[in-house]
Amino acid sequence: MKRWAAFLFIIFTLCLSMPSYGADIESRLKALEDTIQQQGETIKEQHKIINELREELNNKKPQETAGTVKEEAEKPKAQAASGLFGASALSNPNISLVLDTFVYSSNLTEEELENRSIPGFTTEGLENRKGFSLEAAELFLFAPVDPYFNLYATIPVTEEGVELEEAFFVTTSLPHGLQAKGGKFKSSFGRINSQHPHAWDFADIPLPYRAFMGGEGVIEKGAQVTFFPALPFYTLLGAEVLQGENEILFGEDAKSGPHAYTFFAKASFDLTDDSTILFGPSVMTGKTKTGSIEEDTEFEGDSRLYGFELTYKWKPSRGRNFTVQSEYLYRTQEGDLSAFDENGDALLDEDGEAVVDTLKRAQDGAYIQAVYGWDRWRLGARYDVLDLFKDEYQLSGEEQDFDGKPWRGTGMLEFHPTEFSRIKLQYNHDKSARNEETNHEWWLQFIMGIGAHAAHPF
Repeated sequence: MKRWAAFLFIIFTLCLSMPSYGADIESRLKALEDTIQQQGETIKEQHKIINELREELNNKKPQETAGTVKEEAEKPKAQAASGLFGASALSNPNISLVLDTFVYSSNLTEEELENRSIPGFTTEGLENRKGFSLEAAELFLFAPVDPYFNLYATIPVTEEGVELEEAFFVTTSLPHGLQAKGGKFKSSFGRINSQHPHAWDFADIPLPYRAFMGGEGVIEKGAQVTFFPALPFYTLLGAEVLQGENEILFGEDAKSGPHAYTFFAKASFDLTDDSTILFGPSVMTGKTKTGSIEEDTEFEGDSRLYGFELTYKWKPSRGRNFTVQSEYLYRTQEGDLSAFDENGDALLDEDGEAVVDTLKRAQDGAYIQAVYGWDRWRLGARYDVLDLFKDEYQLSGEEQDFDGKPWRGTGMLEFHPTEFSRIKLQYNHDKSARNEETNHEWWLQFIMGIGAHAAHPF
């Protein structure tokens, strides 16, 4: 009897539990069905994003490059890029801000720095001021306009105000390896000129650039056409038509309309799996009218600047790299050099004629620099010199003599807390003024960037 009572009790308990057990299964099934539905919606959304990206990608024509030169600076891969907040770059442009600030010291006074020219080359002095300085807070914007154009703008903000340094478009769909650029941009002459100052390995521009083009290089309004031939290694051929407003090399009053032209070729190939070499010639020519050659004078004539660049890069691992970079520049000028008095009036000779001498210059310069990087540190050295092989300065057929060769030696130590910040300590032993006085310069530079920025040149 007791056994039957126990059996009936078990049957009764199971009967009571069956409804709850069934309800538990139903809730689990419903939860699984909801999850599958959500996953299906997520997959549909992801397929939609993939199709949009494919459509955007197909509307672009990526440039053909070789070796490690796939990060060409002025042609970032924008077809699949996204904006700052994840939306399409077509409606949400990439924006970045780079702060370049430093502490500067020199054994010379600020007046001596301002008047520290390079005799025989330029009357422009140094603009550095002792103590804390702000080079610029550089605003950079980039976005595709449509399937045919990309748009770029670089807007430095300084203590003097806001400047439009660059604003140009680049085509993305021209056939046969062609690409066009138009607006205001940094010329592709040479190696350093096309780079922004925050991308330089050193805090200041090399001496040959300062002597032949000025402290900021050549930034002009104009047009550029480049051609990527179908070769087994990276090759770029280009030509530019420029307004010619650079105050040292050309001058805006030299001629009405565009009066400067640039031609360049760049090639690169891998020597080994870890090393790459990049090289190429450039030439820039045009009409010139400038007062930067000698005090109280004005030169009017023709100028031509030749250049050759050579860069070697070795990167065996992510934490180690070594770069050797060099450029040789050679300038020729022929024309008339007019003299003026302190009031800006033309000087007259005994016959009442304006004092005008014929000027013929053929001068050269070069720099070589090496930078070794390991982990977060970089160590670099640079040597730059003028009058290396050629030193010709003739006034009315008579050779003018200048004392010594302008030269400078530089050492640099840099620390990268992250990929977005750099702290640089640099020393210059500057003998460029052709006198006995050495300019001992020190920089403690801080460069920091935020936002989406296009890749720098290889």
